[in-house]
Amino acid sequence: MIELIQQMNYWHWLVLGLVLVALELLGTAGYFLWLGISALIVGLIFAMLPISWQLQWMAFASLSLVTTWLWWRKQFKSDHDGDETRDLNQKQKQLIGQTARLKESVQEGATFRLQLGDTTWTAKCQQNLEADVVVKVVNVEGIVLIVEPKES
Repeated sequence: MIELIQQMNYWHWLVLGLVLVALELLGTAGYFLWLGISALIVGLIFAMLPISWQLQWMAFASLSLVTTWLWWRKQFKSDHDGDETRDLNQKQKQLIGQTARLKESVQEGATFRLQLGDTTWTAKCQQNLEADVVVKVVNVEGIVLIVEPKES
């Protein structure tokens, strides 16, 4: 095995890098991308400078760690939004602003079922509401819709 590793030339590194970058297209969430880029960099360095196989592998390992860490740091700094500000896959947040007509009277602070479209949701209102009043969704607390009477 060591013989095979010792016989690697810069073309092997370039091909390994391209294969790893191509594997990234399968959806590995960045794991192979930085390994592939590191292999490409080692191939380019090895094409210009004759370095030992030990130094090649140490450079590959070091570059892989550094590039992966740098990408993680960039992603970590750019991810400022919490789940409460995201709307993706949160159907209840997409309901804000929609209106519905109540089928029953509701007491202040009590929870009730509200039909919006083809689904019923748990809802809450901070005031007494009579049956047949049109309400508007103004907020969401978890999976409970907060509603108010719609102004005409």
